[in-house]
Amino acid sequence: MTTSTQYGTTAFAFPGHPPATVTEHRGIRYLHLGTPWVQGAMRVAKPDAIELEYVQMMMMWMLFTAQPRHIVQLGLGSAALTKFCYQRCPEARVTAIELNPNVIAICGAQFALPPNDTRLDVREMNALDFVLDSANHAGVDVLQVDLYDEAARGPVLDTPEFYQACHDCLTADGIMVTNVFGDFAAYDKNLQAMELVFDAVVWVPELNDENIVVLAFKKSPLLDFSVLYERAGAIKTRLNLPAKSWVTGLKNWMLDQQ
Repeated sequence: MTTSTQYGTTAFAFPGHPPATVTEHRGIRYLHLGTPWVQGAMRVAKPDAIELEYVQMMMMWMLFTAQPRHIVQLGLGSAALTKFCYQRCPEARVTAIELNPNVIAICGAQFALPPNDTRLDVREMNALDFVLDSANHAGVDVLQVDLYDEAARGPVLDTPEFYQACHDCLTADGIMVTNVFGDFAAYDKNLQAMELVFDAVVWVPELNDENIVVLAFKKSPLLDFSVLYERAGAIKTRLNLPAKSWVTGLKNWMLDQQ
């Protein structure tokens, strides 16, 4: 999450939801919800790439899960994660849950989100309803959570009950990855709520901003950093993501906990 000094005219404004607006600067298209806060970005020349650093970091789960069968995104944003997973994980089903119809509409019109098909399912619904539905439990390998309103003061869902429902959605070896950004109190509140529920919780701050990307494991993994660096090299080669810096961030986090 970042800020911008200006924002564009309303592109989609279904009543009852914040309007979705767009700006462009130096070849990058930014999504806003009617405020200067950046809710997502896309480099126009590379619509399937992930532009923002913290969004790239939300792919850290790839260090631990090589072939997910079902990836779920709570909060569509500019659809960067949804598109990337859909394109780069061809064996996986990708589901995205977004409450604001303006966001879904603008992602299709301005951010190259493809239409739904047998592998892609973008749904207009409340993320809490999705995770509480027992039909969605125990079937998600990777749950990506990035839920912010137009004010961006902190995640809009942040209770232990919400994180318990996220935990319930995961398979036995499932991983939740989430972004925590906003008022200082939001960091501790969210991390403590996750630690009440998940077997292991680790986090890595973004270097250039205030986002913290958190990995929450249903079952605690074995952190062998030599193996993780090897996997990171393969991710860099195949997907051009800065995965070695993620491993270094995880290693530094472990050292700080000692």
